[in-house]
Amino acid sequence: MSYRVNAGELRHRITIRKPSVTQDDIGNEIVSWGDFVKTWAAAQNLHGSEYFAAAARQAEKTVKFKIRYVRGIDTTMRIVFRDKEYDIKSVDDITYRGIFLEIKALEV
Repeated sequence: MSYRVNAGELRHRITIRKPSVTQDDIGNEIVSWGDFVKTWAAAQNLHGSEYFAAAARQAEKTVKFKIRYVRGIDTTMRIVFRDKEYDIKSVDDITYRGIFLEIKALEV
């Protein structure tokens, strides 16, 4: 089975950001977010059974992003899409072949 994404579907520009933790003078942790990668994505609101499963967890503002494979993306990161930030909740290598990733993210 092959998984294909029409290039026209990857029409949304997103930025994936990575956290960096430093300490101030008195030892408090300060989290800052730096750009990890900017890429094109297909963005889709959850619907059907995925929507109801997310709503049961009060995660109704979950968006599913599909991007070309990028190594190193994980659930500590965030996505910036249309001036909103989304915490990454899951990252799935769809075909286990390093071609596309499906990322589910919850609006912060």
